[in-house]
Amino acid sequence: MNDELLVKYADVQLNREENTILRNVNLTITAGEFLYIIGKVGSGKSTLLKSMYCEIPIEAGEAQVFEHELSKIKRKQIPYLRRKIGIVFQDFQLLIDRTVEKNLEFVLRATGWKNKIAIEDRIKEVLLQVGMQNKAYKMPHELSGGEQQRIVIARALLNSPQLILADEPTGNLDPETGSQIVALLKSIAEKGTAVIMSTHNYSIVQAFPGRIIRCEKSLLIEMPKENAG
Repeated sequence: MNDELLVKYADVQLNREENTILRNVNLTITAGEFLYIIGKVGSGKSTLLKSMYCEIPIEAGEAQVFEHELSKIKRKQIPYLRRKIGIVFQDFQLLIDRTVEKNLEFVLRATGWKNKIAIEDRIKEVLLQVGMQNKAYKMPHELSGGEQQRIVIARALLNSPQLILADEPTGNLDPETGSQIVALLKSIAEKGTAVIMSTHNYSIVQAFPGRIIRCEKSLLIEMPKENAG
């Protein structure tokens, strides 16, 4: 793992409407790290992740993701920031009217890919990486929840992101499938892509040890290593 700094938050405050959700957030994330954000529903896990791709503004403090200072970022720069971040949602958000391959092609074309052969090759690469190389012609409704989540991870990998944000990625999956998804995310981190995963599933955190940050009472608390599984 190298020590390239990807995320640095210093005394950051995050609000939703008029309410302070998180305050005094101090956080650094380096390339290849695997980090859990844990805490109850509504404790600020999703708010923190959404702030990293400018879905929620920085209310106070300094927040840097890659070379972007988020409190000063211009609207036209946000798509370039988001291209370096892969996002994995709990509810998949696949386009249900087209095949797996066409879902992935849509994302590549939307982010500037034009060469048909390069697009096809990249789709094959990411599907192989998540063990779904034989599912390109399936429609989303023909896939299990775990298979759909693997496709979502493949989608997140398309533009070779430096950072993956996985917001409760096992929330809609049975325990065994959820464990497979976390194992996949850990293997991605081992190849150098930082992964931040929010969860309130403590058994997964114990099964797959990593750095742990707890959201509690509007604060982020780093958990000591001996509690990390």
